[in-house]
Amino acid sequence: MNELVSEFRSVRRVTLAAPTALAFMLACAAVALAPAAADAQTVEARAGGVPRNSAGHPLLQGHWTNSTVIPMQRPEELGDKAYYSEEELAEFTSRRLVITETTPGTNADVHYFLDDFGLDRSQNVLAVNRRTSILIDPPNGRFPEPTPHAREIMAAERAWRAEHGYDSAASRPLAERCVIWAHEGPPMMPVGYNSNFQIMQTADHVVILIEMLHDARIIPLDDSAPPGVGQWLGSSQGRWDGDTLVVETTGFTGETAVRSAGGVPVSPEARVTERLTRTSPDSILYEFTVDDPAMWTRPWSGEYAMARLDGPMFEYACHEGNYGIANILSGQRFEEQQAAEQAAASQ
Repeated sequence: MNELVSEFRSVRRVTLAAPTALAFMLACAAVALAPAAADAQTVEARAGGVPRNSAGHPLLQGHWTNSTVIPMQRPEELGDKAYYSEEELAEFTSRRLVITETTPGTNADVHYFLDDFGLDRSQNVLAVNRRTSILIDPPNGRFPEPTPHAREIMAAERAWRAEHGYDSAASRPLAERCVIWAHEGPPMMPVGYNSNFQIMQTADHVVILIEMLHDARIIPLDDSAPPGVGQWLGSSQGRWDGDTLVVETTGFTGETAVRSAGGVPVSPEARVTERLTRTSPDSILYEFTVDDPAMWTRPWSGEYAMARLDGPMFEYACHEGNYGIANILSGQRFEEQQAAEQAAASQ
């Protein structure tokens, strides 16, 4: 069990300050280069109005959202129904965008009301998708079965967390500590709010800046990606296949998971393939395949549309050393003290 836990949990022994600072500086450098490169290119409208650079490649640069009401998995009651009609989609969307008040005194009521801050999906641009699920393969629109090895790792992680989950800040989940969230990918998944990106493009790099949690994916197009380096977002290598940007990502840490995938970790042996195709001036088709035989009994794929935003994109400021961590740990220490005092009093 200890080996299985260490396979999913070695992050708790890693100091992140220096690598995080280096990644931030590299991202800033790439971002600084992008506007200059764009100015040097002749942006033309060809092939039905899709903007292109002087090399003829479609321009992906700009602000985009993948915000959607479509779930990751197809509801089982829909069976083999892969698409909604226009009328069905309108009715489904209206139901998903209904704002409901939370009940006072419940855990849900502790969170701020999203529409007070412009974070409710009904207040934002939605990427239209008539599919009944983001997953398109397997054909039933649902995840395949995890492997026995994946189940063992997750069971070991749950057992470890039940015993040590409140030992220190380093033992709390990565998302709670604002290190990385599962929707950042790859593959990049829609999330409830702030589901936005800024793409910057030069002749030899593409940078995808993710609004939440402000991570930048630096994707070289010239075979310069470092091989075998375990990173939260993996190590990505891009290339053009006609008008489609293909991104192959390997080198995962084994510590992350894909949003809505049931907590199944992405193994170090995984390969994620993404395809970004600008289909119009206002849309990008995003396709992905996850091939991870250590964790899944078969590969799985999905797709969705990205819709263009005017921008700008503002910083999502999430901090590890926030009030939440202090309150969580101090609350646990208080409960431990109470238990010790009750045990002493009963003797």
